[in-house]
Amino acid sequence: MARTVVISGGGTGIGFATAEAFAAEGDRVVLLGRREEALAHAAERLPSAGYFAVDLRDPADVLRAAAFVEREYGAVDVLVNSAGGNGGREKQHAHSSPLAALAHDWTVNFRLNTLTAALLTEALKEHLATPGGRVLFLSSIAAYRGSGSVAYGASKAALHPYAFQLARTLGPRGITVNVVAPGLVEETDFFGEPLAQERKDALVAETATGRIGHPGDIARTLHWLASSAAGHITAQVIQVNGGAERGH
Repeated sequence: MARTVVISGGGTGIGFATAEAFAAEGDRVVLLGRREEALAHAAERLPSAGYFAVDLRDPADVLRAAAFVEREYGAVDVLVNSAGGNGGREKQHAHSSPLAALAHDWTVNFRLNTLTAALLTEALKEHLATPGGRVLFLSSIAAYRGSGSVAYGASKAALHPYAFQLARTLGPRGITVNVVAPGLVEETDFFGEPLAQERKDALVAETATGRIGHPGDIARTLHWLASSAAGHITAQVIQVNGGAERGH
């Protein structure tokens, strides 16, 4: 039976690869994100896909998106919180002091990576299929290693205790909650510009597999966690980074 799969950040990168994985199995995918043009283009490439442009940092906007999902699709079988990204790529402002700049950086990253996931999950929580629902979050290797922006890593790490608490709360309804933490992934616009080859080589050297990840690596892990085979797995963080978190 086809499931309804809601994917935030589903227009590009890991979110779109995840949508492809579910759509290939005949599931109905609903793409959410800020850029309507990207969502529309993605939906055209997927069978039975719908989309809704929404700023997931805005509670009122999230409520409108949740109402759309409930009205058009009913129960949500799988929720994938893939929206987020590098706060350093958001619009920059002049600040009166280094401390003000720091406050802005942390606020932007938490709104982009933590608040978006929390608001959407809370808005759809009562509409999750019972039993059998799945809630999935995208964290990062940075949540463990503090690599790159500290504010970004902290904003991803904040998802872990939220997911664990949700797992306890939703478990009696037969709903599982898990987190996937990717390492460096190619074919996304996370950095905006291609990494310098020296930096890329250094990151590859940290892996045990000798390669950078691809969106499909993450998508297939999310797809498996949403399957019946993973029905007794909950409150876990699955790292998909070729062993880079362990060092090399």
